[in-house]
Amino acid sequence: MHPLTPRPMRLLLVEFDELYARYRCRHSQTGINVIHLIALAGIWYAVYGLLYWLMPIEWLLAVPAGLYLAVLAPSLPARILAATALFLALIIAAVLLLPQPPFWVFLIVIPVLYKVQSWSHRFYTVETDMTEFNKKYTKGFILFVVLLWYEVPIVLNFLLFAPNPSMSLAGREALERGPSQAS
Repeated sequence: MHPLTPRPMRLLLVEFDELYARYRCRHSQTGINVIHLIALAGIWYAVYGLLYWLMPIEWLLAVPAGLYLAVLAPSLPARILAATALFLALIIAAVLLLPQPPFWVFLIVIPVLYKVQSWSHRFYTVETDMTEFNKKYTKGFILFVVLLWYEVPIVLNFLLFAPNPSMSLAGREALERGPSQAS
């Protein structure tokens, strides 16, 4: 891993490797990432379900997905962008092919699954030092939006492309130390 870049945190063009390394400080366990992906899939399904309920035009669901991918494309490696596109395609297919619940169910699902994500931190408590990341990635509106946009690609990267969990202990520790402490 490389040290943090001197560039400030940006809203549209992010340093994905840094953002991913920051995420790994609190989300290095597989279980929390699986829970987050399930919750994210449910939230996205509910958002697209609401959109389809408001405007039941099939092709219209591709518009926000395309815009979202266009925003992500400059910052993501191709394989993560492709995985994110597949994730969105599956969500849209589910909205179009599964029986639709009443619209109010979607309104309940979104905050409940958001809380499920939050509660998962009670069970998965492994954390590493985020001091260096916190200097660059300060809490606030920009970080909130960046994480909102990039959480799906980050979780997909962890679950699909992260180093093998059976890697050596030294390798895992080096990865968990983060970019500021790696040699």
